[in-house]
Amino acid sequence: MQIFSKIFIAGSLLLVATLPTETVNAQNNSVKMTNPLLQKSALQYQSPNFSLIKDEHFKPAFEYGLKIHDQEIDAIANNPAKPTFQNTVLAVEICGVDLNRAVGIFYNLTGSNTNPTLQAIEAEYAPIFSGHNDKIYLNSKLYNRFKAIDLNKLKGEDKKLTQYYLQQFELAGANLSEADKVKMKQINEELASLSTLYGNKLLLSRKNGAILFDNATDLDGLSTAEIDAAKLKAKEAGYENKYLIGLLNTTQQPLLASLKNRATREKIYKASWYRAEKNDEGDTREILEKTARLRLQKANLMGKKSFAEWKLQDQMAQSPATAMELLAKIATPAVAKAKVEAKEIQALIDSQNGGFKLEPWDWNFYAEQVRKAKYDLDESQTKPYFELNTVLENGVFYAAKQMYGISFKERKDLPVYNSDVKVYEVFDEKGTSIAIYYLDFYTRDNKNGGAWMNNLVSQSHYLKQKPVIVNVYNFSKPVGENPSLISFDDVITMFHEFGHTLHGLFANQQYVSLSGTSVPRDYVEFPSQINEHAALDPAILKNYAIHYQTKQPIPQDLIDKIKKAETFNKGYDVTELLAAATLDMAWHSVEKESDFKPTLVFEKEALEKYGLLVNEVPTRYHTPYFAHIWGGGYSAGYYAYTWSKTLDYNAFDWMQANGGLTRANCERFKKYILSVGNSVDLNHAFKEFIGHDMQTEPYLKNAGLSAQ
Repeated sequence: MQIFSKIFIAGSLLLVATLPTETVNAQNNSVKMTNPLLQKSALQYQSPNFSLIKDEHFKPAFEYGLKIHDQEIDAIANNPAKPTFQNTVLAVEICGVDLNRAVGIFYNLTGSNTNPTLQAIEAEYAPIFSGHNDKIYLNSKLYNRFKAIDLNKLKGEDKKLTQYYLQQFELAGANLSEADKVKMKQINEELASLSTLYGNKLLLSRKNGAILFDNATDLDGLSTAEIDAAKLKAKEAGYENKYLIGLLNTTQQPLLASLKNRATREKIYKASWYRAEKNDEGDTREILEKTARLRLQKANLMGKKSFAEWKLQDQMAQSPATAMELLAKIATPAVAKAKVEAKEIQALIDSQNGGFKLEPWDWNFYAEQVRKAKYDLDESQTKPYFELNTVLENGVFYAAKQMYGISFKERKDLPVYNSDVKVYEVFDEKGTSIAIYYLDFYTRDNKNGGAWMNNLVSQSHYLKQKPVIVNVYNFSKPVGENPSLISFDDVITMFHEFGHTLHGLFANQQYVSLSGTSVPRDYVEFPSQINEHAALDPAILKNYAIHYQTKQPIPQDLIDKIKKAETFNKGYDVTELLAAATLDMAWHSVEKESDFKPTLVFEKEALEKYGLLVNEVPTRYHTPYFAHIWGGGYSAGYYAYTWSKTLDYNAFDWMQANGGLTRANCERFKKYILSVGNSVDLNHAFKEFIGHDMQTEPYLKNAGLSAQ
């Protein structure tokens, strides 16, 4: 792909050299004027006009955007004037508008609504975009201009933005020799290609991993709506009168908690676990092993012992040792509790004369029975109270109004990229419009697994931009007149992802690079996790937990059961999460290439080493389908969920001690956390909010892992 990149650039130069300037300008203007990706959207807050955007627009937009951005960067780097914040830092910050717009829309679609054409474009341009990024951050002239700026003469966001760019240059390798810069560019381009290839293979393995059943009796335990959905999914795949169960991105699949047939549970679990290691087109192991080696080579070029050491320099944890120390403090009591939970489940199996040893595919099914026995609570009792749209409007939106004064109005006039997508306009407490919000609820074969938040347009006072945000989920789409009932875990997911949205909505920065969720990975989950607590706030819960048939609010005795069961199964939940985080750190803490081993061997040995190889508690993500670290941005960063959760529990304890999720406390949270983006020292901001540094004990206490 490096060769292709050179040909692309040389071809462009040749075209310019052999055609009259007027002709080239006319061609450029024609592309810009006829391509919706190259024009500032006329829709409210520059919301993308999806009704005009077609697949064929992306490549011309990328070519034009890359060319113009190159020219802008060259002009800044070669400016004969003395470097200043305005002619260097700000100039870099606000250039590349057309490219950024096209790329942002493109990657939203490849994640949530892809197709073979978009996948091919993604594979083609991944190394080109990587090379383009390197041309900026490995540009010695440009870097020297940044270094020449006197930071002592800058204040506020201007100073922070300059420091941010200096760090980005240094992390990218701006201080490398010219020979090493060439090596770095080659590594980055190959990594970009591998990441795209990994994502495409994983999407294929997830689709191909769907399990076909001949009889509805195999699915005993599922609701009528769930069985109807499986039958429809099979029909859409070309199988009449059969039942197809698709996979979600995690190891455990939600339906395992309900399925009574043990053979069915085992079949689904194993389809999930082995999905990306079948020696077929969806096998990801060769790609991820190459990726791990290249990442180590990249770190070594930068003078670091491991990729994790290089990656964590701009994070809250700062070093792999600090991150692992936190994981270890929590892992020991978590594993101990998981083993106690396993004994309880095994005892239940034995009492029912099961005649088998507890396996991973049994855990959720029998854990539900243990929960019912201990707390008189099971999911079938609660699900009827959690209808998807009611949870959204009377729960998530209602909580946002109570906590922050914001409200939502559905907009049906703005175009969407898929018919399932809904759009809302967001208003502050004074009734002033502040943002546009898109929601994409339902799973599709052409959508990545999981749930996430993206900015389609990022907030910036300097650019006079208000946020345009999307939340994407993978809930099952209801069939016919059936309601869309979700589990309480899914409810928590909705509140979590909307916490990211709040972080974006309340962004209050001059510059996009410091705005909203543009914070370290081990901090970005903190606001979203705080918002999870709203789901169980008594006033909020009673407002959205409405029985879909009787229309009666959830009774207090059921609320009490849910709260009492809040720390139930936490040994399992925390252990599977920490296993994944530790596995990620193990892959990225390797210091010698010879220490890498085949994927499955490496994973087993790493989990054994850290005491997290617990047969009944599999890692939340098995290495072959650990998309966060091989295809996403969480490489050497999956510990971030635990780090952020620790911040969350510290902050939540402070809130509880000061009256709970009151409007005053939430406004304080907004002031110190949600609205500051990356424009201030975040450790200082956190300490200002609660009065002390992060401590581990609140995590252990709130998760029920403290010594009794």
